[in-house]
Amino acid sequence: QVQLVESGGGLVQAGGSLRLSCAASGSIIAINAMAWYRQTPGKQRESVAAITSGGSTDYADFVKGRFTISRDNAKNTVYLQMNSLKPEDTAVYYCRALHKYYDSWGQGTQVTVSS
Repeated sequence: QVQLVESGGGLVQAGGSLRLSCAASGSIIAINAMAWYRQTPGKQRESVAAITSGGSTDYADFVKGRFTISRDNAKNTVYLQMNSLKPEDTAVYYCRALHKYYDSWGQGTQVTVSS
């Protein structure tokens, strides 16, 4: 089972960009899908974007056209490029690895978008 560590969060002004990284402790080649989620206080965690082992991607409607998920299997890392950020994108962002035999989550990274 891989351990996941997110990084790249921070404070940015509305309209700005951030790139989140999710580094896995082991190979992600055999992981069926890697995904990003986000959560704000008092709300359920919600799916943001996902990428399969074959490279297919899926996005929540509220980030389509603004966020891009990608994976670098050689670096065991998944990225979330976030452009045109809005204050409502403020949340803790979590990385998730969905393997056939396990489901791992990272500890999260805070993203704050100021208006």
